[in-house]
Amino acid sequence: MNENYFSTLYAINVSDKTEKKNGLTYLSWAWAWAEIKKIHPYAIYTIYENSNGWFYHTDGKTCWVKTGVTIEGTEHIEYLPVMDYKNRSIPAESVTSFDVNKAIQRSLTKAVARHGLGLYVYAGEDLPDDEKEAKNPREEKKAKKVDIDTIVLAVNMAKTKDELVKIWQGLDPDTRVELQEVFSQRKAEL
Repeated sequence: MNENYFSTLYAINVSDKTEKKNGLTYLSWAWAWAEIKKIHPYAIYTIYENSNGWFYHTDGKTCWVKTGVTIEGTEHIEYLPVMDYKNRSIPAESVTSFDVNKAIQRSLTKAVARHGLGLYVYAGEDLPDDEKEAKNPREEKKAKKVDIDTIVLAVNMAKTKDELVKIWQGLDPDTRVELQEVFSQRKAEL
């Protein structure tokens, strides 16, 4: 077992494997998964179905996917809205299987990033720690807002207290403070 696999994965520079679309940076899911499997051949991913056996979840208005990646016994779960090419949620009645498949692949890539590989891409940065340039504070605030919204969605979709605990454990101390009330409310509901 690798003592600190996160640091190993985080140190990999993925900058030459990313693409820019609509002002956002994307990492190829195929490349990310290949890198994970080269280093952790027993890694697995899970696409969580809803109660009807569909690969997406819905509140009747919009849809989202839920995926998980497990490395060395640690699973990181990611929730991602099914979005259009402008990164806006697609109304539930307009969602296609193609839209869901794209969301699943993006969600899996983000779940991989939670293990370290390419995580800095989702922090709005282009390079790892030793190659960073100063960030635009406005972009940083926008990225944090999107991240908080994703966490709140995950908290509200948690079906058990165990799922809630896993989400909580994956947060940094500042985010825990910011979302304490959301977690407390959801815990009381469960």
